[in-house]
Amino acid sequence: MRVLVTGGAGYIGSHTCLALLRAGHEVTVVDDLRNASREALSRVERLAGKSLTFHQLNVCDGNRLDQVFSENPVDCVIHFAGLKAVGESVEKPLDYYQNNLMSTLTLCRVMLRQKVMRFIFSSSATVYAPGSPMPVEEGAALGCTNPYGWTKFMGEQILRDISHANPGFSCVLLRYFNPIGADPSGDIGEDPAGIPNNLMPFITQTVSGKLKQLQVFGADYDTPDGTGVRDYIHVSDLAAGHLAAMDYAMGHTGCVAVNLGTGQGYSVLDIIRAFESANGLKVPYAIGPRRPGDVATVYANPTKARELLDWEAKLNIEDMCRDAWRWQEKNPQGYGK
Repeated sequence: MRVLVTGGAGYIGSHTCLALLRAGHEVTVVDDLRNASREALSRVERLAGKSLTFHQLNVCDGNRLDQVFSENPVDCVIHFAGLKAVGESVEKPLDYYQNNLMSTLTLCRVMLRQKVMRFIFSSSATVYAPGSPMPVEEGAALGCTNPYGWTKFMGEQILRDISHANPGFSCVLLRYFNPIGADPSGDIGEDPAGIPNNLMPFITQTVSGKLKQLQVFGADYDTPDGTGVRDYIHVSDLAAGHLAAMDYAMGHTGCVAVNLGTGQGYSVLDIIRAFESANGLKVPYAIGPRRPGDVATVYANPTKARELLDWEAKLNIEDMCRDAWRWQEKNPQGYGK
């Protein structure tokens, strides 16, 4: 199958590109490299033993995107491109609404012009309303606590409306929980710019000595140990979920939302202990104030993914911690620095 991947040089995107190439698909990547590295895709090609096509451009540029579709026939689109830091979205809401919504609108216009009708959308568990019963099901109430989440919420609504207006359109809205880990090779992984926003790279960079200590955002939540509880999923399992969603979309029309998670919640302190146990290392940390936009507990009910996509997570928390540290050890300065 011929697959166009927006944001394919990013963390989840690069792992999905690797899974696509290994499964025998033809891959075209569009990425402006604002928060990613071309080196990630070079390593993907080496790991897969296959090449992909790369275009450096912003997905909001409709004219150039149209040209990419004309030059590279596409059967299905996987849309990762977008800004993704919850805290930053609270500080810079206009940037998030402008970039994340315009990129989705532009991409959909080009797809419909080019008669490409299969779409996999990178959504998020942040679309669920605070206070939803856990584990959260796809039919739970929606509502967000930060602009990043609202861009995913609005993106989902845009795609539902497009599917309704175009009966041949097929879209799977993949609601991710918390991806961590790296490819077991240690050659590709999460490479955040500056101080990480996500827990695992913060842990690995602290243990490596790059950062002084891990900042734990809040220890007064209504959780067993007071720290936030999340559903952590190995990025390789998440990548496999996109291939399963793509197979589903090729055989169905309409728009469907599906959780990608393990169904198991772990607190921040649980992850710290799991990392220490898996790698025989100590994680220095300090408790700080809550981070704006965060909620106490979110973990998935993954039943729908199992029943609809024939997908479930296979890797455990020790695999995630071990693979994340292998990436950090092999690449202490990230890609190509």
